[in-house]
Amino acid sequence: MKAFTGQGLDRVDGRLKVTGAAEYSADVPVANVAYAVIIGSAIASGKIARIDVDAARSAPGVLAVLTSANAPKPAGASAKGPQNGRVLQFLQDDRVYYDGQPVAVVVADTLERAQGAASLVEVTYETSPPSVTLDPTSSEAYAPEKLVRDPTDSHRGDFDAAFARAPVTVDATYTTPCQNHNPIELHATIAVWQGDDKLTLYDATQGVFGVKRKIARLFGLAETNVRVISKFLGGGFGCKGTPWSHVPIAAMAAKVVGRPVKVVITRQQMFAFVGHRPPTIQRVSLGATHDGKLTAIRHALVSHTSRFDEFVEGSAVVSRSLYACPNVETSHRLVRLDVATPTFMRAPGECTGNFALESAMDELGYALGMDPIALRLKNEADRDGDTDKPWSSRSLRQCYEHGAALFGWSRRSREPRSMRDGKWLVGFGVATATYPVHRSAASASARVKADGTAVVQSATQDIGTGTYTIMTQIAADALGLPFEHVRFELGDTAFPEAPMSAGSQTAASTGPAVQRAGLAARRQIAELAVADAASPLHGLSVTELDAKDGALFIKSDPARRDTMADVIRRNGGRDVFVEAKATEGEERKKYAMRSFGAEFAEVRVDPDLGEVRVARLLGVFGAGKILNEKTGKSQMLGGMVWGIGFALTERTRYDVRDGRVITRDLADYLVPVEADVPEVEIAFVDEVDAHVNELGAKGIGEVGLTGAIAAIGNAVFHATGKRVRDLPITVDKLI
Repeated sequence: MKAFTGQGLDRVDGRLKVTGAAEYSADVPVANVAYAVIIGSAIASGKIARIDVDAARSAPGVLAVLTSANAPKPAGASAKGPQNGRVLQFLQDDRVYYDGQPVAVVVADTLERAQGAASLVEVTYETSPPSVTLDPTSSEAYAPEKLVRDPTDSHRGDFDAAFARAPVTVDATYTTPCQNHNPIELHATIAVWQGDDKLTLYDATQGVFGVKRKIARLFGLAETNVRVISKFLGGGFGCKGTPWSHVPIAAMAAKVVGRPVKVVITRQQMFAFVGHRPPTIQRVSLGATHDGKLTAIRHALVSHTSRFDEFVEGSAVVSRSLYACPNVETSHRLVRLDVATPTFMRAPGECTGNFALESAMDELGYALGMDPIALRLKNEADRDGDTDKPWSSRSLRQCYEHGAALFGWSRRSREPRSMRDGKWLVGFGVATATYPVHRSAASASARVKADGTAVVQSATQDIGTGTYTIMTQIAADALGLPFEHVRFELGDTAFPEAPMSAGSQTAASTGPAVQRAGLAARRQIAELAVADAASPLHGLSVTELDAKDGALFIKSDPARRDTMADVIRRNGGRDVFVEAKATEGEERKKYAMRSFGAEFAEVRVDPDLGEVRVARLLGVFGAGKILNEKTGKSQMLGGMVWGIGFALTERTRYDVRDGRVITRDLADYLVPVEADVPEVEIAFVDEVDAHVNELGAKGIGEVGLTGAIAAIGNAVFHATGKRVRDLPITVDKLI
């Protein structure tokens, strides 16, 4: 029987989702729930002078109106929280740091009454002149202490000397705009207190344990007294990675009114206090020999952060190791502005940095008169130049070779504006995709019942990527049970701990824990069998046995078998239960670990109107073992479609006069729709990685985005001869 892991099985939660039976956080039925509406500031910098709440308090159904004047001061309100936790604003003072910051909350017995009462609250401000424009020359730019996992700056060799000697150079600045998350599911929290010191949160989150710890700290609660549940997520992409202000607001409001409280933020508030991708200004300088060998790389980033917290978009990290080069210099600088704190957004740092580096590589190819693929293969890195470690696996060359054949790259003529389809200018572009492999400690449990079914649990999250399905596949193989006899449960801090679902680490972290739990449960059943005089396997060594389709059998004599259900029933019928933990081993110290890919784009550009249409996208990836080909391709497709929006449409805009966001909904903040998405083809190269983890899985949620942006931009240049270094690529930049 073929292993379940690797097969393109349908999602186990698919029917629940398409029939509406899946309960997202805002859907959980909670008795006597009240509704909270958050009122955001109408200024970007200053303080609250006065809030008139009398009319709101007198409105029908209103249970409470909270402001900084009367909001409770939780015991740990100043606690910043776990690593990467944000500094939150939840009515603890009268200072305003950014547009849309929570300044008041109305709680009522219905949502409509809460919304109506919220409209009656009048806020008067003392305003300070805001600054929301990123200036790379600002004297206030500073070097943060570190990135999440990497040093802020890096130096290898002597860039200045190598760049000065290089016969062919590129020195250009690339900018990416501020962008906001817009998952279909809005952020939502239901807070339910049990007495004064126990709290349950139904929260739309990518990290149930992160929320648990943050809220326990803020409210001075024992962590064991906080439970967080998140069974389904309608998209996370980073914005739901850490708790934002609405989570403690929900808990605080529920405590005040003495009943459960639900908060669902609005689409407009998605542009306020739940993070964003910061704008970047990136200067990339490349030096090369006449035959295309890189001799110098410098990548310098400036981005913004808030006045009160710090987030760094690690864009320059990709330039430290993607290509072989002896002289590399990278840096990251921040400017504090009157904006909300940025946060992780799909492929943070990697996609913005990759756009700049891969655009510069395309420009270098034209300066050399060299094919873009040939240039990249010329500079293929046999080792990670930043750490001098060998790669755990790297299939980039195979990705390019296979991709070029599938895409028909040989049909591309070299000169810009040389290919047409009727009136349309046609362009081919290519770029490398890459994303680091992340892994964290994770735990799981497995329970096999006397009826031969199993329940496997881990407090991971399914953010729409198919975690329910791939963990069921892994567990079924490890247990030796039929796929349909295994149920995987997640999203509850009552289960064994797992890390947040971010950084493409869920499969690589939780998968090995699930596998270990399944194997340990299987072994326990095998030990019962060989010790059971009534079993046909009695007296054998456990190492002589294998398991499949719910039965244990002798490897050398498969006909001699015993079902797991029978073994358990004969031994008292008690469930076999085990817990297991998986952690990163010594491999990280020995190997550099990344996923790689080659992404190709074909565009058509109207020469008169500047309209850009993406006609084709192809991505070929080497990303370790693909645990489910169907959900794996779906993840890559989603990332590549995101690349269309990143390259051509997405941009959050501020009014520089008052610091307010003016693109506050999906009418003004443009994301690709079905009609914008062309034929997208995805292929995987067979890649065996014995070092990354027991499964050989690297994680694929983000690598699909990282090369798509530059591939589209490079295709636009090939079509038009105009290099757009300032995203998004809009009509005004092409005509």
